[in-house]
This record gives sequence, C-alpha cells and structure tokens, in this order.
Amino acid sequence: MGPRRLTQRAIAVSKRKLKRLRSPKVFVIGRNKTGTASLRHVLSSLGYTINDEIAGGLLIHEWAQRDFTNVLALCRTADAFADNPFGLPYTYQAVDAAFPRSKFILTVRKDGQEWYESLVRFHAKILGIGERLPTVADLREFDYCYKGWLLDKEKLVYGVDDEHLYDREHYIAHYEAHNAAVIEYFRHREDALLVLRVSDADAMTRLYEFLDVRADAVPAMPHLNASA
Repeated sequence: MGPRRLTQRAIAVSKRKLKRLRSPKVFVIGRNKTGTASLRHVLSSLGYTINDEIAGGLLIHEWAQRDFTNVLALCRTADAFADNPFGLPYTYQAVDAAFPRSKFILTVRKDGQEWYESLVRFHAKILGIGERLPTVADLREFDYCYKGWLLDKEKLVYGVDDEHLYDREHYIAHYEAHNAAVIEYFRHREDALLVLRVSDADAMTRLYEFLDVRADAVPAMPHLNASA
C-alpha cells in the first residue's frame, strides 16, 4: 500500500474518532527535537485533541509537492497539531489561510548547534546504533509510517542526497532559516505567534498566557522524548 493510500486511511480513522473541536486551533510549528513532544503532552492535558502523528508523517510526500489538500483534511480531525508536516516550511502559511485566528507556537532550542546534536542523538537512539552517525542504510531499514520513511523524510525536507545526509552546516542553516521565516511571516501579528524554548523557567507561564489558560497554579513544563 502506497503512502497516499496509507494517508487517506489514517485520516479516515482520525475522522471516525472525531470529538467536539475547540477554537481557535493551535499549531506547533517548530522542528522535531525542539520540545514538540512536551507541547503535545501539555496541550492534551489542557483538553486539546491532538493530531495523529502517523497520519501527519505520511503527508510528507504531499508536503514536498506543496499539496495541502490532505493536510487541511487532517486539520479537521483535531484542534492542536505538531510534528510533521506542521513544523516544516509552507505548512504554516497554508493552515493560517485555511483556519483564521489560529494560534502558532514556534518551539526552538538554544541555537542550531544544540538542535542538530539533539536530532542526531535521537535518530541514533531510535535506530539502536549507539552513538555513531546514522547512515543511509540505517534509515532505509527503519520502519516508521513505512519502511524507509525516515530516509525519504530527510531527503525531502533537507534536500540532501546520500552523500550529504546529516551534513551539519546544511541542517543548521535549514533550521535557522525556518525559524527566521516564521518570525518574519508573523512580524505584524505578534498575538498569533509564541516563540518558546521549553527549557526556560517561565515557558509554561508564557504558554498559559498565550493560550489564555487560567489556573490557580502553573505546573512545570514536562520534558518528554529526550534524546540524551
């Protein structure tokens, strides 16, 4: 079964689980390994229905073609979204146009170097290869969404070939360009965007204020899916 058929089936399953949705929608548009798992957990604890990760991951080929038909269909199955393809260029513009008054959270790390090292450590961890740099063969055999999905994703998102997989300078430049583009896009709409580093002491307080959550006490930000 091809990626498109898998995507349609995953979205259909999500629609069957449809609950009463909240407004406005919330989109976490930072890259993987910037605290997106923690944001998923927090938003779920606040009552937001979160998108299905597999359904989102299967949209990577359509994202590469800038076809957002199924992305928008997935957006009608939940009220908060994170990870692929929501943390990638172009997606936030498409969903912003389709769902006015949505809230956007750009999760970031201290710098591109820290993000890159976390990403590589995490991939090595899930691949079970110790501390060495993952190879094309490693990614080709890894089964998530489908076998070889991780290799497809790296090539489609970062525009790398086999030789330049995990090229440090290229990846960091890509990460920094994405963050800069998001901030520029929302430059005149500060109420629509929160730039958040989950490791900051005031991260949860700022998140609650952004989402207009009222609570007697603000809990600490959880740190999930750590690569170390």
